[in-house]
Amino acid sequence: MPVLQHAKLKPMKPMRTIVLSFLLVISVGTLLLSLPISSKARECTPFIESFFTATSATCVTGLVVYDTYTHWSIFGQVIILLLIQIGGLGLVTFTSFFNFIIGRKLGLRSIQLASENANSTGFTDVKALVSAIFKISVFFETIGAILLMSVFVPKYGPRGIFISFFLSISAFCNAGFDILGNEGEYISLMNYADNPIVMLTIMGLIICGGLGFVVWYDIMNYRKTKKLILHSKVVIFTTAFLIVSGAALVLILEWSNPNTMVDDSVGKKIWEAFFQSVSFRTAGFNTIDIAGMHSSTKLVGIIYMFIGAAPGSTGGGIKVSTITVIIMTVISVIKNNPDTVIHGRRIDKDTVYKSLSILMLSMLVVIFTSCFVYYSNVGAGAQGIDSVFESVSAFATVGLSAGTTALTNGISRLILSFAMFIGRVGPVSLALSIAIGLDARNKNQVIPEGKVLVG
Repeated sequence: MPVLQHAKLKPMKPMRTIVLSFLLVISVGTLLLSLPISSKARECTPFIESFFTATSATCVTGLVVYDTYTHWSIFGQVIILLLIQIGGLGLVTFTSFFNFIIGRKLGLRSIQLASENANSTGFTDVKALVSAIFKISVFFETIGAILLMSVFVPKYGPRGIFISFFLSISAFCNAGFDILGNEGEYISLMNYADNPIVMLTIMGLIICGGLGFVVWYDIMNYRKTKKLILHSKVVIFTTAFLIVSGAALVLILEWSNPNTMVDDSVGKKIWEAFFQSVSFRTAGFNTIDIAGMHSSTKLVGIIYMFIGAAPGSTGGGIKVSTITVIIMTVISVIKNNPDTVIHGRRIDKDTVYKSLSILMLSMLVVIFTSCFVYYSNVGAGAQGIDSVFESVSAFATVGLSAGTTALTNGISRLILSFAMFIGRVGPVSLALSIAIGLDARNKNQVIPEGKVLVG
């Protein structure tokens, strides 16, 4: 009889492994949060609510069905904090870092995974990048916590230390979770809108986390290289533009809104406008009542949330570099220029195609989620603009809520959870992770050219 040989299993693609790692963390988080020890009432939290919270924390979103302080025990809050930290940096980054610590060398596949997880396939020194990610995270989160302690320790005593670290990690990871529910359920940072230490610290952490680790790695090496790569220039410029323009729009649109800013001083209005502009960029904290904002302001928020932060960051959205490439491509077409040019550099066609794919797939996810959330909860009082706001907030892993999440039923929460997951791993990455690979013969096949009229 012929000897049967075991077929050699092909290793999973890096993207698929990263997707599965997020699913693993969410699953473990759901299990832990459903335990009686995780709730203050010492009762089991329903599966859908536990799953929604675990997904929101792991995908660093911040949408909640329960106030984090009121419902969850200290154990539950710690679990949520761990999920935020792991979700913000990525499980692959954690495992790679600990392998470095114990002196274990990474194989080619592990290097590919770490590089893909950090969205930095162009970097060859993955060990240095992973190490930099942890150093950057620890540095900013520690400094942020120390600054926040000056406010919360005098107010809350020893508990203020935990509050400070929780808010610092949540802000740097662009999660938007808080444990200030004793001051009012779902209040976020509304009581600290006129506190410059809290505002500047949280805004600084959000921006630093949203720039992306590749940008910070580039900045750290600036002393040696004396220049920044094109990616860093695009991210920094676009981020600055979005923050300033967003603050101006919020200030103009909400200046006389009786539900938000009308009674505030000029200085406080400026603080609130800048903070909300920064928070729109996937953070999820708020200093004004989101539900009370004008529909025009919510529309601005939807656009800014959809754009999001930078690739390889703790934030979500389609990313600032993606929208920059798309805008510059449109400008190139208008100028009848065959190439997309940014800062005097030609962008390769693959990047342009990927950017357009991300935009279209993301819009499809948002449209589907918005329609489902609205039509399944219209009887509960859900509004159209609020349903879109909530869906974009979920997909872009922002966490700002106009009140629709509290109205949603179980199925809608599962759909929002799915949107959060897609937004965190990326629509293109998720599609590639589940797609069946093309046959090599089909890849090399010469396909005849066809003409299609557009415009």
